[in-house]
Amino acid sequence: MRFTLKQIEYFVAAAETGSITLAAQRIPISQPSVSTAVAGLEEQFGIQLFIRHHAQGLSLTTAGHRFLKEARTLLRQAEELEAAAGEISSRVSGPLAIGCLSTLYPLMVPELLQCFRAEHGAVTVEAVAGNQIELFEGLRNGRLSLVLTYNLDIPADLDFTPLAELPPFAFVSADHRFADRTSVSLGELGGEGFILLDLPLSREYFLGLFEKAGLTPRIIGRFAHIDVVRSLVARGEGFGLANAQPKNRASLDGLPLAYLALDDAPQPLIHGIVTLKGSRRTPAMQAFLGLCHDKLHNKKLPGTV
Repeated sequence: MRFTLKQIEYFVAAAETGSITLAAQRIPISQPSVSTAVAGLEEQFGIQLFIRHHAQGLSLTTAGHRFLKEARTLLRQAEELEAAAGEISSRVSGPLAIGCLSTLYPLMVPELLQCFRAEHGAVTVEAVAGNQIELFEGLRNGRLSLVLTYNLDIPADLDFTPLAELPPFAFVSADHRFADRTSVSLGELGGEGFILLDLPLSREYFLGLFEKAGLTPRIIGRFAHIDVVRSLVARGEGFGLANAQPKNRASLDGLPLAYLALDDAPQPLIHGIVTLKGSRRTPAMQAFLGLCHDKLHNKKLPGTV
């Protein structure tokens, strides 16, 4: 496009007032800006828009009259476009990309998506699972709008909004000697084989629980998928630690598990929402944040006991 809307606006003001001076006062803008805009339009299109009368202002040429008609139409359409954009931005519609820590995803995201889509069908939601490092990178490169995760090592360029605490717990096989108990201490588990959930930041958190208790766990396996850990534990290979207690107290192959609270009362994790500092919150994003607050703030996760 060889012109700007400002040039068109200045031309219309000059045409309607018949004066560069009066046009500049109406807008308001400097007189040279109006003169430059009009001269630029004439040069770009190769037409004379005004007859300039010394000390008597301006009068439109025949071409100028036709140009004025089209210019007014263009400005009206521009105003309509701006109004439409305002309406669009205030509606809950468009795309929304969210990320969730892989261990939390199956427990919370399906219900959140179902509720959100039922209320905001015009929003196209993409939800991905990953580890904390992957998800934070997604926020920074613009692929994700928000992330559901724990308060583990949140970088300075990200904001964390807490939702609820999730204290750690131990899980063992149904025939384990501790299975009939409701709680156990890390000290009592010290001699047992520990199967570690080996995810970035999660492993440091779980190992840190032992370190704070002055203990060294006997690690017999490291796996990046919680269901692998649960399956091995259910077969009596060792014990595991986690923070979210699924309602399903069994491994994927159907073997039962027992959940045990930790007597040591170690530091809980806090799950919440991470966003990029200074990022603009679209109506779709605001609606999803509101849903998360309603469903999750100081409440149990949907898929947990």
